Amino acid sequence: MATTFPAAVTAAQTGPGRAEVLDQVARLVDLEESAIEQMRAEALGAPTRGVVAYGEYQSGGWWTTSLMNHSDSGDPHDVVIGDGRPQSTSLLKEMPATARFLDSLGLNFMYVRLARLEPHSYLWEHRDYAELRDTGWHRLHIPLVTNPSAVLVTAGARVHMAAGALWRLTPSQAHGVCNTTGPDRLHLIADVYADDAYEALAARPHLRDGDATDLPEMTAAERAGLLEKAGQLAELGFTGAAEQTLLRAFYTHALPEGGAYDLIANLHSARGADADVSRWRAAKAHLLARP
Repeated sequence: MATTFPAAVTAAQTGPGRAEVLDQVARLVDLEESAIEQMRAEALGAPTRGVVAYGEYQSGGWWTTSLMNHSDSGDPHDVVIGDGRPQSTSLLKEMPATARFLDSLGLNFMYVRLARLEPHSYLWEHRDYAELRDTGWHRLHIPLVTNPSAVLVTAGARVHMAAGALWRLTPSQAHGVCNTTGPDRLHLIADVYADDAYEALAARPHLRDGDATDLPEMTAAERAGLLEKAGQLAELGFTGAAEQTLLRAFYTHALPEGGAYDLIANLHSARGADADVSRWRAAKAHLLARP
């Protein structure tokens, strides 16, 4: 596994805004292209696309399948993440290059999966696994198939997690993911416990020039225009389309945390739809893991 850092931007070289992005998502080390190619071939040749899970977090098009989980049966379609030492699923046993790579990291795994995001698909702004926040774990991403329109949005910036590196994501911070044009985005994702091996791997988090792009603030005129467009859709009976129009604002503008959900609540408040206002306020609390 290569560990070079060409053209890197570290925390000491960033301003406060970019330092916040670096705290939430960063490259850790470069990987050998041959290893990525072998894992990519195995992932693309997998006999299953996986299952749709955590449907409340997404527009549709997010598929996962387990490589290491806590199922006694080794079923790769058991995609519920939990605390504890996992075991290999039947799928990982058919992916020897991937198994060798994971073993070479020397990490203490909690859960490992393949995650596929189809074109024109979104994972809405959320935090992951609040119930596991005190267990001392971290999330690693190895992009296998990606494209420039497949980005993570966090801390007011769009980050393209390019292939060729092992990345760290802090999922307890608010974030979302989109793949606006395609093709599919396919990542190997490993949740691991903090230990000396992880600390050595994560010793030099960095971003390269071009990895992150700041999103613009939304002006009052843009906000009014967006609400007007959503209101027109709702009046025509396309309430779901109206809500998704506002949810997608998270990927184009630097909104305050939960700002897209507030826009939807404002939309329904103007329509006098009190039940929908309550529903989206509850969704905001749930997706952002707020009490």
